[in-house]
Amino acid sequence: MSIQEHCFVNTTGSTFKVLVIDDSNTIRRSAEIFLKQGGHEVTLAEDGFDALAKVNDYQPHLIFCDILMPRLDGYQTCAIIKRNARFAGVPIVMLSSKDGVFDKARGRMVGAQDYLTKPFTKDQLLQAVQQFGAVTQGVN
Repeated sequence: MSIQEHCFVNTTGSTFKVLVIDDSNTIRRSAEIFLKQGGHEVTLAEDGFDALAKVNDYQPHLIFCDILMPRLDGYQTCAIIKRNARFAGVPIVMLSSKDGVFDKARGRMVGAQDYLTKPFTKDQLLQAVQQFGAVTQGVN
């Protein structure tokens, strides 16, 4: 079993909670399967408004957020989540089919910690959880 396949358990002993925001059903389901195979708890949101409704109740440890979505795009969603003091410290990884320097810079400007280009692999997704899970829990 590789390091990415180990279940990340936070310091309270509970499963790591991940919120995946993407308007593509295929991307949401792929991410859910990969993350659950990694032993993580997953909640899905189909757009920014759906995510904002769920983030407060779910209180994720990490958020994956698509950039191009209808109504409220990923940059706006990220900025709104980061403005809430309760969630300002939650790492957000932007997801996009575009791999431009401008897109990455704009993501950082609204508070995103990282950027994954779609289509992503199971290993890329789980590695991001490992990386930001350790940061969130104060372990390196």
